[in-house]
Amino acid sequence: MRGAVLADDSELLSADEIPSPWPARRVTVGGSMLHVRDTPGQPGAEPAVYVHGLGGSSQNFTDLAGLLAHRFDGQAVDLPGFGYSDAIPRYSIPAFAATLIDYLEHSGRGPVHLVGNSLGGSISVRVAALRPDLVRTLTLVSPAMPFLNPRRTAQGPVLPLLALPGAERLMAWALTRVTAEQMAEQVLAACFGDTTKVHPQRRAEAMEEIQLRYTVAHYPKAYLGTLRGLVGSFLRAYLPGVNSQWRLAARVEAPTLVIGGLNDKLVDPRVPAQVARAIPDSRLLVLPGVGHVAQMEVPRLVGRGIVGMLDDIRQAAPH
Repeated sequence: MRGAVLADDSELLSADEIPSPWPARRVTVGGSMLHVRDTPGQPGAEPAVYVHGLGGSSQNFTDLAGLLAHRFDGQAVDLPGFGYSDAIPRYSIPAFAATLIDYLEHSGRGPVHLVGNSLGGSISVRVAALRPDLVRTLTLVSPAMPFLNPRRTAQGPVLPLLALPGAERLMAWALTRVTAEQMAEQVLAACFGDTTKVHPQRRAEAMEEIQLRYTVAHYPKAYLGTLRGLVGSFLRAYLPGVNSQWRLAARVEAPTLVIGGLNDKLVDPRVPAQVARAIPDSRLLVLPGVGHVAQMEVPRLVGRGIVGMLDDIRQAAPH
């Protein structure tokens, strides 16, 4: 592990306007529909895939993808059960990773630069470990890798629900007790270190996404099922066996950038450094005052970190 190098801000594209979510299309993978946004790519840009976190969507990468369009020809996916993608029978890190691998094989664009936030980071670790041929670099933003202290996550109060029969019905009922506006404010407060950095357009888009959750019957099952799968991966990580996320991290061969915000309320802020120590060729970028979704809160800093990694790799390559 070593410290990340930030490229100069001039290495990113300008962002004079706040872009709208990038155009979307539907892709059938393994019999299910995945909703994919094609982010802008310029001639010579290399293939990249962006993977969001629990409860998020492909829109979580709108700003970052725009800043990196000269480097990355990106595709941002809605994970199964989230955004506009179809539901799947089982929600777990292995199931999501298998879907992502199928998508990468289906698209024929590999190896790609893989960028994952939170749950998407944990999924991306598994994909990079199991299929190194599909991943050329890995960027993990507040990856939801295992930690066992529930007091270090704002999800702590929800965890007892996982043991209750009919938890999905209870969650669906709870959604009816909170307005979309109230839910949006709660989500933003949990995800951002400083909610004043949320642009009004992004706040409005968050509201639209939360209103969508109220209309999708499978959402409570997808959310709680994924949270169960995530907690299960935390517990298995400290047991013998090949499915330990920490053992998988040690197998990652791709050059990796790990980013963590010190004001993260959802993942223990100590986790990014642990991830960087576990992955052999890693760089660590710690951001004071930043929360769980650094790619949304400080997209230019995250972009500078990614470009810095790309430049570092290029300079180290034999000429």
